[in-house]
Amino acid sequence: MARVAIYPGSFDPVTNGHVDVVRQACTLVDRLIVAIGVHPGKAPLFAIEERRAMIEEVFAPLAASSGCAIECVTFDNLTVTAAQKAGASILIRGLRDGTDLDYEMQIAGMNQTLVPDVQTIFIPASATVRPITATLVRQIASMGGDVSAFVPKAVATRLKAKFPQ
Repeated sequence: MARVAIYPGSFDPVTNGHVDVVRQACTLVDRLIVAIGVHPGKAPLFAIEERRAMIEEVFAPLAASSGCAIECVTFDNLTVTAAQKAGASILIRGLRDGTDLDYEMQIAGMNQTLVPDVQTIFIPASATVRPITATLVRQIASMGGDVSAFVPKAVATRLKAKFPQ
Protein backbone atom coordinates (compact mmCIF):
# COMPACT_ATOMS: atom_id res chain seq x y z
CA MET A 1 0.00 0.00 0.00
CA ALA A 2 1.42 3.38 -1.02
CA ARG A 3 2.21 5.90 1.70
CA VAL A 4 0.52 9.14 0.66
CA ALA A 5 1.09 12.39 2.53
CA ILE A 6 -0.19 15.92 2.20
CA TYR A 7 1.97 18.94 3.05
CA PRO A 8 -0.29 21.99 3.42
CA GLY A 9 0.74 25.62 3.53
CA SER A 10 0.46 28.98 1.87
CA PHE A 11 3.90 28.75 0.19
CA ASP A 12 3.90 32.52 -0.29
CA PRO A 13 6.72 32.26 -1.24
CA VAL A 14 8.44 28.88 -1.19
CA THR A 15 11.36 29.11 1.24
CA ASN A 16 14.41 26.97 1.98
CA GLY A 17 12.49 25.84 5.07
CA HIS A 18 9.81 24.37 2.82
CA VAL A 19 12.53 22.76 0.70
CA ASP A 20 13.99 21.16 3.84
CA VAL A 21 10.62 19.70 4.87
CA VAL A 22 9.87 18.40 1.37
CA ARG A 23 13.34 16.83 1.06
CA GLN A 24 12.78 14.95 4.33
CA ALA A 25 9.15 14.05 3.60
CA CYS A 26 10.03 12.56 0.22
CA THR A 27 12.19 9.96 1.98
CA LEU A 28 9.24 8.89 4.12
CA VAL A 29 6.40 8.56 1.61
CA ASP A 30 5.69 7.24 -1.86
CA ARG A 31 3.57 10.21 -2.93
CA LEU A 32 3.62 13.75 -1.57
CA ILE A 33 0.79 16.18 -2.26
CA VAL A 34 1.80 19.79 -1.72
CA ALA A 35 -1.44 21.60 -0.93
CA ILE A 36 -1.73 25.37 -1.27
CA GLY A 37 -4.29 26.74 1.15
CA VAL A 38 -6.57 29.39 -0.30
CA HIS A 39 -8.06 31.74 2.29
CA PRO A 40 -10.49 34.42 1.07
CA GLY A 41 -9.52 36.81 3.89
CA LYS A 42 -5.82 36.84 2.99
CA ALA A 43 -4.13 38.76 0.18
CA PRO A 44 -1.07 36.74 -0.83
CA LEU A 45 1.92 38.27 -2.56
CA PHE A 46 1.96 35.55 -5.23
CA ALA A 47 -1.13 34.32 -7.08
CA ILE A 48 -2.05 30.64 -6.89
CA GLU A 49 -0.61 30.00 -10.37
CA GLU A 50 2.71 31.61 -9.37
CA ARG A 51 2.94 29.57 -6.18
CA ARG A 52 2.09 26.39 -8.07
CA ALA A 53 4.84 27.15 -10.60
CA MET A 54 7.38 27.73 -7.79
CA ILE A 55 6.36 24.50 -6.07
CA GLU A 56 6.63 22.45 -9.24
CA GLU A 57 9.96 23.99 -10.25
CA VAL A 58 11.61 23.66 -6.85
CA PHE A 59 10.10 20.48 -5.39
CA ALA A 60 9.84 18.20 -8.45
CA PRO A 61 13.61 17.58 -8.68
CA LEU A 62 13.77 16.79 -4.95
CA ALA A 63 10.97 14.28 -5.24
CA ALA A 64 12.43 12.70 -8.38
CA SER A 65 15.81 12.21 -6.73
CA SER A 66 14.21 10.20 -3.92
CA GLY A 67 11.74 8.28 -6.09
CA CYS A 68 8.73 10.03 -4.61
CA ALA A 69 5.79 11.09 -6.77
CA ILE A 70 4.76 14.69 -6.16
CA GLU A 71 1.78 16.79 -7.11
CA CYS A 72 0.37 20.18 -6.24
CA VAL A 73 -3.25 20.94 -5.39
CA THR A 74 -5.17 23.82 -3.86
CA PHE A 75 -7.75 23.66 -1.10
CA ASP A 76 -10.14 26.06 0.60
CA ASN A 77 -11.52 23.82 3.33
CA LEU A 78 -10.15 21.97 6.34
CA THR A 79 -6.72 20.45 5.83
CA VAL A 80 -7.97 17.02 6.94
CA THR A 81 -10.81 17.27 4.42
CA ALA A 82 -8.24 18.06 1.71
CA ALA A 83 -6.18 15.08 2.91
CA GLN A 84 -9.18 12.76 2.64
CA LYS A 85 -10.05 14.08 -0.81
CA ALA A 86 -6.47 13.49 -1.97
CA GLY A 87 -6.33 10.00 -0.48
CA ALA A 88 -3.61 10.95 2.02
CA SER A 89 -3.36 9.23 5.38
CA ILE A 90 -0.39 11.34 6.53
CA LEU A 91 -0.32 15.08 7.18
CA ILE A 92 3.20 16.58 7.14
CA ARG A 93 4.00 19.59 9.30
CA GLY A 94 7.37 21.27 9.72
CA LEU A 95 8.56 22.45 13.12
CA ARG A 96 11.09 25.22 13.70
CA ASP A 97 10.90 25.60 17.48
CA GLY A 98 8.89 24.98 20.63
CA THR A 99 6.35 27.64 19.73
CA ASP A 100 5.59 25.79 16.49
CA LEU A 101 5.30 22.54 18.44
CA ASP A 102 2.77 23.93 20.91
CA TYR A 103 0.60 25.33 18.12
CA GLU A 104 0.92 22.29 15.86
CA MET A 105 0.13 19.86 18.69
CA GLN A 106 -3.19 21.62 19.24
CA ILE A 107 -4.04 21.44 15.55
CA ALA A 108 -2.94 17.79 15.34
CA GLY A 109 -5.20 16.92 18.25
CA MET A 110 -8.19 18.63 16.67
CA ASN A 111 -7.46 17.03 13.30
CA GLN A 112 -7.18 13.59 14.88
CA THR A 113 -10.58 14.07 16.52
CA LEU A 114 -12.11 15.20 13.21
CA VAL A 115 -10.49 12.52 11.04
CA PRO A 116 -8.79 9.75 13.04
CA ASP A 117 -7.45 8.06 9.89
CA VAL A 118 -5.13 10.98 9.06
CA GLN A 119 -1.93 10.88 11.13
CA THR A 120 0.13 14.05 11.63
CA ILE A 121 3.89 13.64 11.24
CA PHE A 122 6.16 16.44 12.46
CA ILE A 123 9.41 17.07 10.63
CA PRO A 124 11.93 19.15 12.54
CA ALA A 125 13.64 21.84 10.50
CA SER A 126 17.35 21.53 9.93
CA ALA A 127 19.37 24.00 12.00
CA THR A 128 20.27 26.16 9.00
CA VAL A 129 16.64 26.90 8.07
CA ARG A 130 15.00 27.23 11.49
CA PRO A 131 14.79 31.04 11.50
CA ILE A 132 13.23 31.27 8.02
CA THR A 133 9.58 32.26 7.65
CA ALA A 134 7.76 33.30 4.50
CA THR A 135 6.54 36.40 6.34
CA LEU A 136 10.09 37.53 7.11
CA VAL A 137 11.20 36.74 3.57
CA ARG A 138 8.41 38.92 2.16
CA GLN A 139 9.28 41.75 4.55
CA ILE A 140 12.99 41.65 3.74
CA ALA A 141 12.34 41.49 0.00
CA SER A 142 9.82 44.34 0.13
CA MET A 143 12.44 46.55 1.80
CA GLY A 144 15.11 45.78 -0.79
CA GLY A 145 16.98 43.19 1.24
CA ASP A 146 18.80 40.19 -0.19
CA VAL A 147 16.75 37.03 0.44
CA SER A 148 18.95 34.69 -1.57
CA ALA A 149 20.08 32.84 1.58
CA PHE A 150 16.48 32.07 2.52
CA VAL A 151 14.82 30.97 -0.74
CA PRO A 152 15.70 28.91 -3.80
CA LYS A 153 17.26 30.88 -6.67
CA ALA A 154 14.10 30.72 -8.81
CA VAL A 155 12.07 32.18 -5.96
CA ALA A 156 14.61 34.95 -5.33
CA THR A 157 14.27 35.93 -8.99
CA ARG A 158 10.48 36.08 -8.67
CA LEU A 159 10.73 38.19 -5.51
CA LYS A 160 13.06 40.65 -7.24
CA ALA A 161 10.48 41.00 -9.99
CA LYS A 162 7.77 41.74 -7.39
CA PHE A 163 9.93 44.35 -5.65
CA PRO A 164 12.07 46.06 -8.28
CA GLN A 165 14.57 48.53 -6.87
